[in-house]
Amino acid sequence: EPKNVKEAMTDPAWIESMQEELLQFKRMDVWVLVPIPDNISPLTLKSIFKNKHDEDQTVIRNKSRLVMRGYRQEEGLDFEESFAPVARMEAIRIFLAYAAHKSFTVFQLDVKTAFLHGSLKEDVYVCQPEGFIDADHPSHVYKLKKALYGLKQAPRAWYDELSTFLLQNHFIKGTIDPTLFIRRFNDDILVVQVYVDDIIFGSTHPRYTQLFSDLMKSRFEMSMMGEMTFFLGLQVNQSPCGIFINQSKYVFEILKKYGMESCYPVGTPMEIKDKLDLDKNGTLVDATKYRSMISALMYLTSSRPDIVHSTCLC
Repeated sequence: EPKNVKEAMTDPAWIESMQEELLQFKRMDVWVLVPIPDNISPLTLKSIFKNKHDEDQTVIRNKSRLVMRGYRQEEGLDFEESFAPVARMEAIRIFLAYAAHKSFTVFQLDVKTAFLHGSLKEDVYVCQPEGFIDADHPSHVYKLKKALYGLKQAPRAWYDELSTFLLQNHFIKGTIDPTLFIRRFNDDILVVQVYVDDIIFGSTHPRYTQLFSDLMKSRFEMSMMGEMTFFLGLQVNQSPCGIFINQSKYVFEILKKYGMESCYPVGTPMEIKDKLDLDKNGTLVDATKYRSMISALMYLTSSRPDIVHSTCLC
């Protein structure tokens, strides 16, 4: 993977990948080239390069993404509102519980370049990307019409775009959870849960599942990922007996991260006889590592509520 544009420009495959990204911008009318306005300091862009691998770790695609250096934005000038609601893990579990109760299959969609669909309310100007400067107007800048990855308001702009589209198509937004959308068809129901550009959905009738998939593809570029099997670190197994979740892959990752792969398993979440006492010697510990370990365990409680007490006690 190249570290910068200069390295990428030496490889035809990466050049093609960057050109594909810019063509996507053109197709979606993301920006327009204009003379730089007075008293405006345009934001800068950065290219990120990532190889996509298959299960055998073979490179199957060179993916480049042009992102904003959003940390240079000033509130009130480059952006106003940046908050965007996202589904909580508890909401995902309730969604799966409801699906199991109603005995329907949960499917997953991924929105390609989701943030490019969000329209901007503010005037945002960016420099021309390195390696692709317009020869006729080298001093011009781009005025954004749509949000780019890295913009502080990009998640909000995308949520507004998606929410408006679903409401126009007879969905009702959840009263408590604004990332939940519901549409009723007589005795059947279609439920949709949104987490930024990842969407899970299901219906009590298969016809409405297909209807939703076709509806989304008619407006956005989508990847249908089939039945939900992995979402936000949760491994999901759907069967006629019910829906089962676990985080075994996540567990192996954190054991490896903290060098605990060779530890022996135990039958209880914590030692039942030992008592936690004050360390009078004041032995130094790595506070950052400790907090990181506790945070990792807190996320694991999504599928292992039995370790909540022992984790919080630490």
